[in-house]
Amino acid sequence: MQVFTLLVETGRAPDDGLPEGATGAALLCYAAAKDEATAVRETVEVLKVAGLSPLEVQSYGARAEREEAGEDISEDDAALMDRALAENAVIVAQATPFYD
Repeated sequence: MQVFTLLVETGRAPDDGLPEGATGAALLCYAAAKDEATAVRETVEVLKVAGLSPLEVQSYGARAEREEAGEDISEDDAALMDRALAENAVIVAQATPFYD
């Protein structure tokens, strides 16, 4: 299992919990999975079950790949990645609403 960093763009859906006036959101997610395709598929499914409307997913790769590339991962993000791996979960680390 690895932890993948995904950026998911969502549109609006009824009862999605996004702020009034938002047209969608960008969600930074950490997903534990055996490979990138599984991470993307499971993240989209979890977000749909949560009432969101995923439109596009961009992967930034596995944690090990990011570290090998020299990316600096903060302690907070590392802790969330560790939690995703320990719980075999998808964790939304940050949500940024979009407005017109």
